Amino acid sequence: MLVLLLLCTSGLLLRGDAQDRAALWRGNDRSGRCQYTFSVPSPTEASCPQTGGPEVEGLKARLSLLEVLVSRLTGGDTGGPQGATARVQTELHQSLNRVTGERNLLQGEKERLEQELEGLQRRMEEMRRETERLRNKPCPLQTPAVPPSPPLQDSGLTRPAGGSRPSHLIARPNRQGDSSSLRDSAWQIGPQGFQELKAEVTEVPAPDGSEENTGCGDVVSVGEPVTHRKADTIAGKYGVWMQDPEAVSPYGPNMIWRIDTIGSDVRQLYGYEDMEQLTKGFPSKVLLLPELVESTGSTLYRGSLYYQRRRSRSLIRFDLASESIAARRELPHAGFHGQFPYSWGGYTDIDLSVDEQGLWAVYSSSKAKGAIVISQLDPNSLEVKRSWETNIRKNSVANSFIICGKLYTVASYTSPDTIINYIYDTRTSQGKSVAIPFKNKYRYNSMIDYNLAQRKLFAWDNFHMVSYDLRLGRQE
Repeated sequence: MLVLLLLCTSGLLLRGDAQDRAALWRGNDRSGRCQYTFSVPSPTEASCPQTGGPEVEGLKARLSLLEVLVSRLTGGDTGGPQGATARVQTELHQSLNRVTGERNLLQGEKERLEQELEGLQRRMEEMRRETERLRNKPCPLQTPAVPPSPPLQDSGLTRPAGGSRPSHLIARPNRQGDSSSLRDSAWQIGPQGFQELKAEVTEVPAPDGSEENTGCGDVVSVGEPVTHRKADTIAGKYGVWMQDPEAVSPYGPNMIWRIDTIGSDVRQLYGYEDMEQLTKGFPSKVLLLPELVESTGSTLYRGSLYYQRRRSRSLIRFDLASESIAARRELPHAGFHGQFPYSWGGYTDIDLSVDEQGLWAVYSSSKAKGAIVISQLDPNSLEVKRSWETNIRKNSVANSFIICGKLYTVASYTSPDTIINYIYDTRTSQGKSVAIPFKNKYRYNSMIDYNLAQRKLFAWDNFHMVSYDLRLGRQE
């Protein structure tokens, strides 16, 4: 029928000389339907330049079809072009937020790596100076071997009255390698000569269950690490998790809190009803802290979070109930932001903790020349009540914790089988070397703290939140 209509139309139009100049073409219109176009020159006009042709019309038809398809794809589900534009803007905003977050995480990781590099460079410089010192030091004179049964007057030693058996001379070097204080209760040193030096090692008996974990003596042993949860994102590679030993309403005593500390905008505090909810990953409370958090040295006590403000020596007491800052004070002379960290870095210059005797801060200062300083703090005002300076360098140990007023240091943060290598007792102001086995299951332990509520150690080991059982001796 269409063909007949076209033929009839062409028969009416094709007359005289115009019959050999007629043209017919086809193409789709804007709605996508096929359209036939029939054209002949006007018999009344001398000339009229053509502005198109079959090719141009076909191109227009195809463009019209594309416009229809684009309109259907972008506006079909959202009500039109405006809905499509809003959806695209939302997606772009989400992508921008995601990229910004990743950039912040990478920036924080970059800062940590730069700080670790600076620490390694400082340690290399110290080792170089020590090497030069040893190289310039004259070698000690060698003495002939002593016969099996020499007379006492030839050995340079005088036996005390009543003595029957000689004992070895024992050197007790401090952490800086000072081995000048050689002493033994039964012998007096005579003329100087070659002497054998031995390091003091504390033997740790195997647990036999005869002592209950209710005393306040030295740590006797540390149990195997128990894993409770693994962090979900890169922000949780390092972190701190804790429990308030004297919880205050509205939060119960079983509440567990955590902070992921990777990134340049660390301020979120997550709360879980109990250990089971932590394991499942269901927080019941998320608080946004008013000041940024520095590293993994935070702790909880009597309804408040205590933490170090980023890039400063300021300590903050944040009241959980009112969700506001209750106290703020600088820790006098304390190093911060990579001046005196633990050996793993991470801006761990100030480490706060809680034990049976209250709130503590572990740090160092220029005056202490990098040695660990322990200060007991007033939990309300954050004032320093009393301080102790030890003889162990802070950047020579991986981490520390305090139990019953005694500081314990861990030798390595990456070795799977390391030791607790030093104890300092604030009651006697004395320190000693020990060798208590300790395991870093995931080989990057960035936080170790004493949990007074459970009398266990809490640790954050390479994304993993782990705990350790403790066995304490009786107070001497």
